[in-house]
Amino acid sequence: MEAAISDSEFGRFQALMQRVAGIHLPPSKKSLVSGRLSKRLRARGIGSYGDYYRLIASGGEPAEMQTAIDLLTTNETYFFREPQHFEFLVREVLPGLRPGVPFRVWSAASSTGEEAYSIAMVLMDKLGVSAPWEVFGSDINSSVIETARGATYPTSRNEGIPANYLRRFCLRGTGAMAGKLRVDAAVRERVRFAQINLNGDLKGAGEFDVIFLRNVMIYFDMETKRRVVAALHRRLRPGGWLFIGHSESLNGVSEQFRPVRPTIYRKEAA
Repeated sequence: MEAAISDSEFGRFQALMQRVAGIHLPPSKKSLVSGRLSKRLRARGIGSYGDYYRLIASGGEPAEMQTAIDLLTTNETYFFREPQHFEFLVREVLPGLRPGVPFRVWSAASSTGEEAYSIAMVLMDKLGVSAPWEVFGSDINSSVIETARGATYPTSRNEGIPANYLRRFCLRGTGAMAGKLRVDAAVRERVRFAQINLNGDLKGAGEFDVIFLRNVMIYFDMETKRRVVAALHRRLRPGGWLFIGHSESLNGVSEQFRPVRPTIYRKEAA
């Protein structure tokens, strides 16, 4: 049986997550770190958290490092979370699009994909299948990206989906798939997922008209918030929109964006 995690061992994992992912683990997360990593210690036959830290920090086992990151990141999401953002997208953003011009939206902390598919359902409804639009979803956690690509969820998670969208864009499972729903292929085909660390190089993501960065900055310290928001500003096209979580703000974080509504910001047009 592995020993309990010490304060110094916890401090090493704090520093590791800050350095690798920009995520701050406060002292209150010590038991969470201990509980989530204990299964890896048992699986690897390692007797202490210090030895496990040395294993992943050595750089010799990148897959185990990713497993640790997956275990220590929080993933809470659901369909059409904070619905006022989707209403604003329909009412204020989409009417300004130019016909035939590609439109890209980034769900920048998409977790298991519900946010990205919510956006795609809106765009399929309002822009249609013939318009050139795409939704890109990303997360640092590799396991949730695989779930997102599968686009299959328990029916208990469908509460936020409008009834007409549920009917048009979701398939109810039968037989072995009973109790599950899957996002329709026409919607799935317009959504692409990739593993991306927001604390790293974002150039490969391309440029976007709208970025959803919701409920992730609460895990960053101020320096990381400023760095990430500045990088996302560069990924937005002139006149692009940034949506953040209802408990978040850009006050003191960035002056590059113009506030439009609480939690909704816009990059100035060129």
